[in-house]
Amino acid sequence: MKIEKEVSLTPYNTFGIDAQADWLISYDSIEDLKTLVRDEYFQQCRYLHIGEGSNLLFLANFHGIVLRSEIKHVSLVSQDETSVLLSVGAGMIWDDLVAYCVEHSWYGLENLSLIPGQVGSAAIQNIGAYGVEVEQFIRRVHTLHRRTGEVRHWEREECDYSYRHSIFKQPEQADWIITHVELELSKQPILHLDYADLAQRFASEDCAPSLEAVREAVITIRRSKLPDPKELGNAGSFFMNPVVPASVAEALAQQYERMPQYPQGEGRVKLSAGWLIDQCGLKGYTEGPAGVYTHQALVLINHGGATGTDIARLAERVQQAVQEKFGVELRPEVRYIS
Repeated sequence: MKIEKEVSLTPYNTFGIDAQADWLISYDSIEDLKTLVRDEYFQQCRYLHIGEGSNLLFLANFHGIVLRSEIKHVSLVSQDETSVLLSVGAGMIWDDLVAYCVEHSWYGLENLSLIPGQVGSAAIQNIGAYGVEVEQFIRRVHTLHRRTGEVRHWEREECDYSYRHSIFKQPEQADWIITHVELELSKQPILHLDYADLAQRFASEDCAPSLEAVREAVITIRRSKLPDPKELGNAGSFFMNPVVPASVAEALAQQYERMPQYPQGEGRVKLSAGWLIDQCGLKGYTEGPAGVYTHQALVLINHGGATGTDIARLAERVQQAVQEKFGVELRPEVRYIS
């Protein structure tokens, strides 16, 4: 366990926002975490658990304790002829896990290649891309309660997964710290290539692409659309794609024939937030050091020196424009920390 005082959080958020934490504690075992739970000072302090900071926007300095997991194991729980069950430490870098699974010819996570963050935050956020969400592969989530030290295992059905949501995002569950996640993957070649960009990429193939080829295609597509946080501070997709009633989607389709729409069942339709923002003429728009990325309107960027407030102000400008033009509310996927 490593304990640091008055630490800059700039290296720990992909927006590169200059904020400071009173304390930063990194732990690499469940025993370390249990030791913290028994500490009276820790119990009294405000705390924030972060992964790679790829889904956070700091609006101010954080007065309290910032926790980071360094639990990075991958172990085989069980396997049969068709599948494997893995236990993965919450602190493992997500894309390192995807690469590991591809190397072992385990199918399922390849469409989620290059998504930033750690395994624990992936389970909280229910990350998704190119027609796949991580909840499809989660068997159970293992947690420890920050105040009581209770250990609890959550079956997937208990996690209340939906689009970019899980039970762990609810305020009343905020004290559960994820220690590791169990994921079930396939040994059989099951690929998800229905998403338009991937379908086009492999349209001319006479046979199914390899697992490695799908991962490389996803990486290439993501890099063509999303800026490298090391060069331009960003948190990937800033807004969630809005899901609206079918009646609203139908009315919009009559006005905008080329509007992308994705039926979700139960009378709901998902719209493309990036398309909505682009139609408002905001791609490439800037307000001081904050801007909308020129290649993907869903991404807000820090051109250098932006504060969290600068980014939040730009986000509000984008939300207002979409609301005024389409009558659709955009909700941030990024979590604001004040």
